[in-house]
Amino acid sequence: MIPGIATRRRFKDLSEQEVLALAISSEEDDARIYRSYAEVLRDEFPASAAIFDGMAAEEDDHRRRLIDLHTERFGDVIPLIRREHVSGYYVRRPVWLIENLGLQRIREEAAQMEHDAQQFYEVAATHTADARTRKLLGDLAAAEAGHGDMAAALAKEHLQDDAKSREDNTAHRQFVLTWVQPGLAGLMDGSVSTLAPIFAVAFATQDTWTTFLVGLAASVGAGISMGFTEAASDDGQISGRGSPYKRGFASGIMTTIGGLGHALPYLIADFWTATTIAILVVFVELWAIVWIQNRYMDTPFLRATFQVVLGGALVFAAGALIGSG
Repeated sequence: MIPGIATRRRFKDLSEQEVLALAISSEEDDARIYRSYAEVLRDEFPASAAIFDGMAAEEDDHRRRLIDLHTERFGDVIPLIRREHVSGYYVRRPVWLIENLGLQRIREEAAQMEHDAQQFYEVAATHTADARTRKLLGDLAAAEAGHGDMAAALAKEHLQDDAKSREDNTAHRQFVLTWVQPGLAGLMDGSVSTLAPIFAVAFATQDTWTTFLVGLAASVGAGISMGFTEAASDDGQISGRGSPYKRGFASGIMTTIGGLGHALPYLIADFWTATTIAILVVFVELWAIVWIQNRYMDTPFLRATFQVVLGGALVFAAGALIGSG
């Protein structure tokens, strides 16, 4: 049995007072989440931060109205009941899982938060025969639907076309600097720098298992080296390139993937079959690098092709010649 599941209350077993208390705690939590998003975005995306400040204030107003209703009907003592206490109640993802994923992801999460709350109250309202509970759940659903209108109004006030365009451009630039650039550098290093040793060993020994082990060692070693080098080279505070841990992770993982791409075919026992597949993989890797450079780094397609494909071909030829000799 999953710990904690057996101690959760079913929503249909909650009293009207407990439903109201649950709504109060949920509104309070959502306001705190919106304020956290606002703080994360404030320096680079002030217009979006203002939207989340306004949405948090709206949640506070709903919470106060719910507290007033609770005081009027049940008194001043509000039962302690939260989302995690109720089986089947919608959950919120931890803020730290969302806030590092970029502006658009935060906007999408906020929209999903409002939708989840509205949908839950609407469904819950259809599962109660008590008129007062049904009215309460319906009012809560309407309030959550109103939050979407509030977000749209705030967006219109704070996020004009030029501001949204600037923020989107900043978010794209940050994504490129933090993830694409180090990941691309790693993919290039892993794909190109491991060509010579892997194919030199392949043609020198024609032993697929030995070639695979050399490729695995070269790929993993290069990945670890590139990851630590990227993370240690720049803390991101002055350059604005983002977290060194994210950049190190992107660079290290992509370096390893780039090398493993043409090492894994040598798990095939037949040498020429493995080598043919490895060469095809190299072809795909190099053109993928060209596409990424053209798509995200604005490198002209012909220049990217010349730099990557020609360079990769020369490294491959060098490895094959050395191994054959």
